[in-house]
Amino acid sequence: MIKMIDKNSLDNIFSAMIGDNDTKILGLGVIAFKNAQEIYSFFGGRRHINPNKKMTRKTLLRAASLSKMFTAFAIMQLVERGKLNLSDDASNFLDFNLRNPHFPDKIITVEMLACHTSSLRDENPKFADKMPGKFFTYCNFNYVLLGTIIERVSGERFDIYQQNHILKPLNIDGGYLVSNLSPNAFKNLGTIYRKQNFWLPQVDDYKFQPKNDLSGYKIGSNAEIFAPQGGLRISFDDLAKVLLMLMNKGSYNGKKIICADSFNQIISPHWTFNEKFPNGDTYGGVMENYGLGTYKIGGKSRARLCKDFEIDLIGHSGEAYGLISGLYFIPNTQNGVIFMINGTAIDVDDKKALGKFSSGYIWEENVMNPLLARFFLRT
Repeated sequence: MIKMIDKNSLDNIFSAMIGDNDTKILGLGVIAFKNAQEIYSFFGGRRHINPNKKMTRKTLLRAASLSKMFTAFAIMQLVERGKLNLSDDASNFLDFNLRNPHFPDKIITVEMLACHTSSLRDENPKFADKMPGKFFTYCNFNYVLLGTIIERVSGERFDIYQQNHILKPLNIDGGYLVSNLSPNAFKNLGTIYRKQNFWLPQVDDYKFQPKNDLSGYKIGSNAEIFAPQGGLRISFDDLAKVLLMLMNKGSYNGKKIICADSFNQIISPHWTFNEKFPNGDTYGGVMENYGLGTYKIGGKSRARLCKDFEIDLIGHSGEAYGLISGLYFIPNTQNGVIFMINGTAIDVDDKKALGKFSSGYIWEENVMNPLLARFFLRT
């Protein structure tokens, strides 16, 4: 028999994760939903060290690769409006001809960028010796290009498009440039840390809100400044709205952010790993498929995040500068989880960071496994 929710034991598990050494973390926030109702939350540790500030549900953090979902939402909104097609040559919307020099006659489509089969790499050389559309290589630069395409097609700066068409309709008080955050959002901004001999701030360590003059920026030239691949600052409360929107197939509080067809495109694999004829780098089994800004985690797969129960998930993880994040829901339910960690006491490359039963990080297991096992998030 599945145990009922035991809030105290979960609180104890998550409180025990916080500390200054080994696999401990600086701060953590978690929100879990069942049948679209919040059933559990935990906020512990610090969002900033000096002066000490507690992690709360209002804390904004740079969410890392969870930001890719928002870029995918924007692409599908433009597809819905007939402004572009996933099959379009991405070069049509850029100031240069995007071609892999190993395959100069093969077009690289918008879809290939969104599902990481473009053959682009974040490392040098920038193109893998793989035919575009055939091989999966997770690459942040794909989403920088998508951000630039969004600008070119919409005529709006990337961060402003996101505000007007995604963040505001979801009542999200966040954004991509710290200089443009509202006074309230900046007041609640958390810092991301890495641990050496002491906690060393990596991102968003501000005493005063910075200024950023973009008067000379040319829309559609290069959206990298906004980090469409990972630069969204968002609170736990607001990230939960995105989870609810996805669990409701594109709608939030009666507002349609993306249509049902777009939702299906986003969550459906556009690339799937072929074990007999390897067609991508799964990063040890973390990603064995990829949709548009999301991927599926099979309950029996190497990427599973629940040890003792077979629970499938859809969503995305994030890891950058010491932050670990995740947004996941169980397919065809309104049950899901969001979490963000703003610093780990050891580096993600440390052997101790490896998961004990999965291909994920130990911190992902430590958060998701007890939640999924104890709540057993089924309808």
